[in-house]
Amino acid sequence: MNYETILVEIKDRIATVTLNRPDKFNTFSSQLAKDLNDSLRELDRSDDVAVIVVKGAGKAFSTGIDIAEYPGKSLEEYRKWIALMDEMHLTIAAMAKPVIAMVHGFAVANGAGLLAAADFAVVAEGTKIGTTAINVGLLCTGPIIPISQGIGKKKALEMLLSGDMIDTATAEKLGLVNRVVPLEKLEEETLAFAQKLLSKSPLAIKIGKQFYYKMLDLPFREKFEHSSDVFAEMCVSEDAREGVDAFLSKRPPNWKGK
Repeated sequence: MNYETILVEIKDRIATVTLNRPDKFNTFSSQLAKDLNDSLRELDRSDDVAVIVVKGAGKAFSTGIDIAEYPGKSLEEYRKWIALMDEMHLTIAAMAKPVIAMVHGFAVANGAGLLAAADFAVVAEGTKIGTTAINVGLLCTGPIIPISQGIGKKKALEMLLSGDMIDTATAEKLGLVNRVVPLEKLEEETLAFAQKLLSKSPLAIKIGKQFYYKMLDLPFREKFEHSSDVFAEMCVSEDAREGVDAFLSKRPPNWKGK
């Protein structure tokens, strides 16, 4: 897996995708956006990978879109450009495997969007998070979509329209992140979170993630109809039978992913 702007490493069924433009604070160029989407899709297809971690090289997770690419486009070119920058949201939601953002330094604009797009986020203390595009006369319309799914209207609008940064304590309180840890323990705690996911039925992880993202788009009553279908499907799976038997027998389960 060779890409221009990211690095990919696979170890013990955990893939690490590193945004690798540290001199640009891992801002999203068009190439980085393409590389990120391509790598995530490739890792989702790999039998050697069960969990994916995304992190940033250098001093920041990501500080948004590379402003050097902004000038001089037509309206249609801007539509295509921003669609590419937002594509990660759809890519991650469509993946069967969980994605964990391992965040430090700054997660700003599209960086905040990637943090929110990930299924989980482990964040180093002192990290600053913000949807700051309004400060230059633009809007973080893409990033605020996944952010707004978790924090409520008033705080989402405050982030979108004030451009203020929030700290990690606030992000945790709002539900934007799963864990806030000391910087020196960021990798250790992220891998521990990944190992917890690895210990679960891979079938349940896959179907659970797919259920969640499909459920978001359904009307209230249809959510429960879909829930009944999914739960019934799980009940007849080999992993469910194994999990229940292991629980009753007081032994570790031996998952088959079936």
